[in-house]
Amino acid sequence: MSKQKLVVLTGAGMSAESGLRTFRDSDGLWEGYNIEDVATPRGWRKDPQVVLDFYNLRRKDVLAAKPNAAHKTLAELQAHFDVHIITQNIDDLHERAGSKKVLHLHGEIVKMRSDKDPLKFYPYKEDIKLGQKAPDGGQFRPHVVWFEEPVPMIEEAIPILYDADIFVLIGTSLAVYPAAGLVDYVKEKVTKYVIDKKIPAVSRYKNVVPIEKVATEGAEELKRILGITP
Repeated sequence: MSKQKLVVLTGAGMSAESGLRTFRDSDGLWEGYNIEDVATPRGWRKDPQVVLDFYNLRRKDVLAAKPNAAHKTLAELQAHFDVHIITQNIDDLHERAGSKKVLHLHGEIVKMRSDKDPLKFYPYKEDIKLGQKAPDGGQFRPHVVWFEEPVPMIEEAIPILYDADIFVLIGTSLAVYPAAGLVDYVKEKVTKYVIDKKIPAVSRYKNVVPIEKVATEGAEELKRILGITP
């Protein structure tokens, strides 16, 4: 018998308990940087060194962080369900926790790409430096989708959501588009578990089960609801 398809959409609240903050914590500033200066193509054109400095630091934060209990719970659910994770996060904590099917909507900070080619990625272990060129001659930049850039992985996410038997939303305010619109592709009849310390606006959806808890506690509650015992 095939496993039910459990699709999870995760946001910043998923990684918050691992110590990773987001720009939403601080009124348009991200660790002291103005978002427009470090997370837009305009910022990159204006001062690529500032952008590289910012993401080199963020990458170190990610590498120092560890998957929390919520990441591990989702990985454990793979024994019982066909789990697909669609994440807005640029960290690799889902993968490090053991999840096998992870789609990153907004890129991955542990990869870099040419500023000429958004489709070819390279892993890196050291800081990206200004003047460090890709094989096509473009400057290397973080493989991160910035504001004002297209989100190509949206097209891959839609059919995954449409085929969900169970849907889980964890740690996202549903405020960043186009990712926030993905819930619209989940079929009406599908049960939608929403885990957040502050439940976002989901009243227009049917079959919603709110779990008003932080990600680690909410994921444990979800496991109980789904009948998964230790």
